Amino acid sequence: MTKRENLLRTIRFETPEYIPIKFGINSACWNHYEHNALFDLMESHPLLFPEFKQPAGEYQPKYLVNALADTPYTDPWQCVWETAEDGITGSVHQHPLESWDNFSDYQAPDPLKTDGTYPIDWDVMAKQVATAKATGHFSQGGLPHGHTFLRLQDIRGYENFIFDLCDEEPNVFKLIDMVEEFNYGYISKWIELEPDMVRYPEDLGMQVGPMLSPEQFNKYIKPSYQRLMKPARDKNIIVHMHSDGDIRSLVDDLIDGGVEVINLQDLVNGIDWIADKFGGKVCVDLDIDRQDITFAGTPTQIDALIREEVEKIGSKRGGLMLLYGLYPGVPLENVVALMDAMERYSTFYS
Repeated sequence: MTKRENLLRTIRFETPEYIPIKFGINSACWNHYEHNALFDLMESHPLLFPEFKQPAGEYQPKYLVNALADTPYTDPWQCVWETAEDGITGSVHQHPLESWDNFSDYQAPDPLKTDGTYPIDWDVMAKQVATAKATGHFSQGGLPHGHTFLRLQDIRGYENFIFDLCDEEPNVFKLIDMVEEFNYGYISKWIELEPDMVRYPEDLGMQVGPMLSPEQFNKYIKPSYQRLMKPARDKNIIVHMHSDGDIRSLVDDLIDGGVEVINLQDLVNGIDWIADKFGGKVCVDLDIDRQDITFAGTPTQIDALIREEVEKIGSKRGGLMLLYGLYPGVPLENVVALMDAMERYSTFYS
């Protein structure tokens, strides 16, 4: 069974051979860990890094344009990003519509040239999807992270945008339409390529509760989500939704929009809650804790965490994928424990 076939069986609850696992290493990690130590771990975990080969010579990490320390980046929406550490994606410090005074002259960027944050070359994307299909690999694309709600609050500023929703500010309806029109043009290009899956990543949650009320989400954001997801549903392309934070009060509206794979964080939402809500019904792309156990716990606790998640949320039928994102500060022995546990329990139901 190919990796693509296994992923499709996982998503469709059609008895995959193993639980798909992914281990992401944030580029800031290369400033904090000894390079060879990470390379050795990657090389010794072939299920997580099946095609990895140690680079020759000194490794030079690459950083995104909005993840360069002390180098402000102005995106195509005219939002200014800043970060204090190379590799850590910045936050928007200057909002182009902090005041509505210049709204009449404000224009959206061109979805044929950019995803809203970075440049895009559609010829390159088309070749990548075509190559994946020709070689039997899983193909995917989608909207950039923070495509709607976060984009709107980047443009206006968080407090301004929330007050706009409360006040039903007339201009905010026009701005929402502008952002949606851009996103629709962008996602339509992906739909033309017919990948296996399209992603709609957008952080909506805080440590407790969402960043906007369920009523505001249902009224202002959900309709846009559903219109953006409809072209994928019409083509029978898998819809994947990501959100960090506590999204329990929003998740019914998210799923109602046609989501087939939900990527959410484990401990902030609760393992038991996730299992009760989605087990056997909606595929969970589980984002493993990065704040508590993996950061400050022991290797034994990490192993127990992964096993609990696999036992409670997974099943032989499928419906579970595991994802971990490594950031600076996690002890190296915990990194080892994570990689070991993810590989060990990926075959739990085999």
